[in-house]
Amino acid sequence: MRIGIHTSIAGALDRAALKAIELGANTFQIFSASPRMWRTKAPGLEYVKRLKDLRQKHDLTPLVIHDSYLINLAAAPGIVREKSIDAFRGEIERALLIGADYLVTHPGNYKGMTVEQGMLNVAEAMALAWHSVDPALKTNARLAILLENTAGAGAQLGGNFAELATIRNLASPYLDIPIAYCLDTCHCYVSGFDIANERGLKKLLEAVEEHLGLTHVPVMHANDAKTALGSHLDRHAHIGAGYIGFEGFRRILNHPRLRDKAFILETPVDKPGDDLRNVQALKELVSPKRSSIPKKSSRSGIASGPRTHRST
Repeated sequence: MRIGIHTSIAGALDRAALKAIELGANTFQIFSASPRMWRTKAPGLEYVKRLKDLRQKHDLTPLVIHDSYLINLAAAPGIVREKSIDAFRGEIERALLIGADYLVTHPGNYKGMTVEQGMLNVAEAMALAWHSVDPALKTNARLAILLENTAGAGAQLGGNFAELATIRNLASPYLDIPIAYCLDTCHCYVSGFDIANERGLKKLLEAVEEHLGLTHVPVMHANDAKTALGSHLDRHAHIGAGYIGFEGFRRILNHPRLRDKAFILETPVDKPGDDLRNVQALKELVSPKRSSIPKKSSRSGIASGPRTHRST
């Protein structure tokens, strides 16, 4: 299985790969530039080469890039929309340069508009960004854009799968690279799917198959949920320390229809070693043996969650 984590490129691009290797990951996710700044620049070619060499040597695949927090592809015409389109173009160009497999994006916020207009805005923004990408980088492009489901708070698009499917259908004819999906376990839970138990996971997979097609979901963000079912609050917890819990993740990781997905952690690092503990927790759960559930001990270092019900 592919189990990994989001790592930092601070200092140099290749440090993200080195950190993933240190943590025992075989897939990883990065920001290709600062996620909180509009102005960015492409990484140096020497760092790109080092990253590619490390990936090949250590079988680090897929490489996922998450786009900037500032981008809102659903924004109404104006400065934010113009900056978002240009920033998304930059994300695509850096992903192509780096050799990333996937670029994950949140659909955005349609505040002040209808849902329909918001979805149209996202599709148009993706098309405009793609058509402004440097043609030299498009040659033999192997990148796919992944629309991520969201917690569905307020005017946030992507809280239901039908919206993601609509955006894909609208945008796909105008891009020369595939559009698919990334599912976040925390977002699934807080948007109403009780994946802490078997019945809830079954309902999730049925909904995904109906609207998205499970074959179009190559990546899953593995995050426990700090807030309750249906809360629509995007708060990630350590694996086993949230409402989904160890048993919920065991069921997800070992489900026969999900074992070919890349599971990438976006869990917090509240104290040194949290990243390693979360990677190890996922690895230990990839087993049919119930006895290998991580314990509340100094070995796992992750406390039990706030769940108020037992998983079935």
